[in-house]
Amino acid sequence: MSEKISIITGSTLGAAEYVGDHLGDVLQEKGFDVTVQNAVILDEVIDDKIWLIVTSTHGAGDLPDNLKPLMNQIAEEKTDLSGRRFAVVGLGNSDYDTFCFAVDKVENLLLAQGAIRLCDSLRIDVLTEENHEQAAENWLPNFLAAL
Repeated sequence: MSEKISIITGSTLGAAEYVGDHLGDVLQEKGFDVTVQNAVILDEVIDDKIWLIVTSTHGAGDLPDNLKPLMNQIAEEKTDLSGRRFAVVGLGNSDYDTFCFAVDKVENLLLAQGAIRLCDSLRIDVLTEENHEQAAENWLPNFLAAL
């Protein structure tokens, strides 16, 4: 039996949430135990060993409001995340010089707290990629191979 995969979404306009829901459906079809959570707090996911974070970048390279509390809590409490494995899917607009900065922020924080990155993150450019869900699904084998 595989470990539970906790999909954590950070979304401002809904696109990252849709991608997270889609990846959750695909993983469940493949037999994985998956939860998809929005606006999650640390206590809800701290026992989960595999995190798949799907986030948009908002404003000047910021995290979405519904992901900030989790990331701020991890940073402020210097939460030990050793034993956690993660991957990040980001959505951003390459017209901005802060393209997918939220991905970098999440990766840097989790790595600093001892978590292990499973594979290279996916950065979806919403200007050139029309089907965000399909782009994420196409990337998913990289994540699964690293499990």
